[in-house]
Amino acid sequence: MVQKELLNQISYLFDDFIINNIIELGVLKTFTTNDIIIDIGQELTHVPLLLDGNIKVMRVDDNDNELLLYVLESGDTCSMSLTCCMAKSVSKIRAVADNDSKVIMIPKEKMNEWFNSNSSWRDFILQSYQVRFNEMLETIDTIAFMKMDKRLFKYLIDTVKLNASKTILKTHQDIADDLNTSRVVISRLLKQLENESKIKLSRNKIEVIDF
Repeated sequence: MVQKELLNQISYLFDDFIINNIIELGVLKTFTTNDIIIDIGQELTHVPLLLDGNIKVMRVDDNDNELLLYVLESGDTCSMSLTCCMAKSVSKIRAVADNDSKVIMIPKEKMNEWFNSNSSWRDFILQSYQVRFNEMLETIDTIAFMKMDKRLFKYLIDTVKLNASKTILKTHQDIADDLNTSRVVISRLLKQLENESKIKLSRNKIEVIDF
């Protein structure tokens, strides 16, 4: 059983029926940075509802190279895991904790039941699909139409906004993995951005100055 107090920050999303059912049926799980929450090929029995932290959702190729699709924040759920649950297929994405995170796992059969019977849950799911779809379109546009230096600076700006902090605690390799490029390329472009006075580089830390 999930403690009701944990749902205070997301209670505005749902009516009392859904909140009470989440308390009774939800399974609270905690993850530390870089923990895999959902992996490629995994059979999904639960849908994640994020309480605290951030979760990166990525596509992975046959060589285990990753491409960041979008990042979940508090109150978000993963539309791709929803789709897999409804289609009864295995996961086609990898979800990784970007920092320490708390997640409530909701049984997939309840997700379908509530979608058909409860307007607050149905509205939440449909809105989640729309938001994630828009984010994926933005990711596609970024890859198709932006050079890597522009993609990198956009990534840094998005991370600042996501974490509400101008300081980014990521290594050059972390960023390279998210953008599916090499550490050498990222290091060179970060140095270029520093020379342009847009960022300040420190060990495993980047301060964004111009955004």
